[in-house]
Amino acid sequence: MLDQYYTVKLQGCDEQIIQKSRFIGYVKRVETEEAAQQFIQEIKKKHADATHNCSAYMIGENDQIQKASDDGEPSGTAGVPILEVIKKRQLKDTAVVVTRYFGGIKLGAGGLIRAYAGTTSLAINTTGVVERKKMNQFLVTVDYTLLGKLENEIRHTEYLLDHIDYLEQVTLQIYVNSGEEDSFQQWIINMTNGTAHINQGDSKYIEIDVPNP
Repeated sequence: MLDQYYTVKLQGCDEQIIQKSRFIGYVKRVETEEAAQQFIQEIKKKHADATHNCSAYMIGENDQIQKASDDGEPSGTAGVPILEVIKKRQLKDTAVVVTRYFGGIKLGAGGLIRAYAGTTSLAINTTGVVERKKMNQFLVTVDYTLLGKLENEIRHTEYLLDHIDYLEQVTLQIYVNSGEEDSFQQWIINMTNGTAHINQGDSKYIEIDVPNP
């Protein structure tokens, strides 16, 4: 499992008109090639009357599965530009379909490449990108007198305060980057003069929104 990678949010779309042609970009997170193919077929069925439904996807920890389809557009003017945007954004487990309704004006090879790449970028931005980081959960239980101090200090670190339980004592659910477990526990011990109870939970991926470029 990777400690960190980028991917899209679950699903989204956006569209634009270029020289009277309508381009609709669909984006979906997919973790298998079967899921990517199913997504592409769903869009093709939805837009069976479209001139083209071009697509690309990149799947796997090492981007080992990469496919692109021009779906009738001139070779290299649609599927590859879509795939290149996915690569440039370093997005894993991502599939994109760009549907085109021809508007009567030919764009030429360069125009098509810009249109398909641009629609892909637009749809990805609208869908949203996240950084998935493998983080380890810690449950830190302290007296209420220490809560304000801990909350304030955590804001100035890379630690992620996810939840607080207010019981007889207060328990903070905190996520820590993989590899920083020992330094985090020492930090908590120092912050609380050794009075905190620290329990380590499971590791899981936390998704953090990435601003659009």
